[in-house]
Parts: sequence; structure tokens; C-alpha cells
Amino acid sequence: QVQLVESGGELVQAGDSLRLSCASSGLPFSSYVMGWFRQAPGKEREFVAAISWSGSTTYYTDSVKDRFTISRDNAESTVYLQMNSVKPEDTAVYYCAATQKGRAFWDNSYVYPYWGQGTQVTVSS
Repeated sequence: QVQLVESGGELVQAGDSLRLSCASSGLPFSSYVMGWFRQAPGKEREFVAAISWSGSTTYYTDSVKDRFTISRDNAESTVYLQMNSVKPEDTAVYYCAATQKGRAFWDNSYVYPYWGQGTQVTVSS
């Protein structure tokens, strides 16, 4: 059974940093592209970042470029999202997801068959 378990979400102030983690079990982690998505209240789920199976290629949505960094540790079957200089608009439930689709599809939530339960990030102003 595949499990993705996020952690690290918390209430922080604008300008702070935090790191989200997503631990995987039950799938060949190093064979999967890992993505982070987020969903704010009343909004659709949106793509945040993704990383290739090897970690050599990353992709970010424009609003988090230069502030967020995605990374992975295949030995630990864990993917991370380092969030720096957070803003109130970063407030959302953050989800990790896994796919084997190619780079052209990384920002499309429909190609990710496996999802975690989410972790809440709240940024106060």
C-alpha cells in the first residue's frame, strides 16, 4: 500500500522560513517524480514545485521561484520543500504527490496517482 505522509506545516509569520517533508512508503520512490501542490480555502489546488526522480531537474510555479526549494533524499524516500520568505498568500494545505509522467505534465495534478493527506501552512501578516 502506497503512503505519502507530509509533515512540517505550522503557523508562521510573514518572512519566516519552514521546511515541509513528505515521507513515502510502498512505492519505488527513486522511480517517481515528486511534486508539491497547495490548496487555499475556496481555491482550486495549484502546482507548487516538482523534482525529477534523480533530483537533477526541478520546476516551480512562478510565484514561489527564488523563495522555495524542492529536494529529495532517495535513500530516505523523502521529498522536501524549503520555504523561505513566506507570504500570507502562501497560506494553504500543502500536498505531496507522486507520478511517473514526463516533464511536460508535472504541473498537472491529474497525472499524479498518489497523494498525501496534506499539511497546513498558515502565514500571518
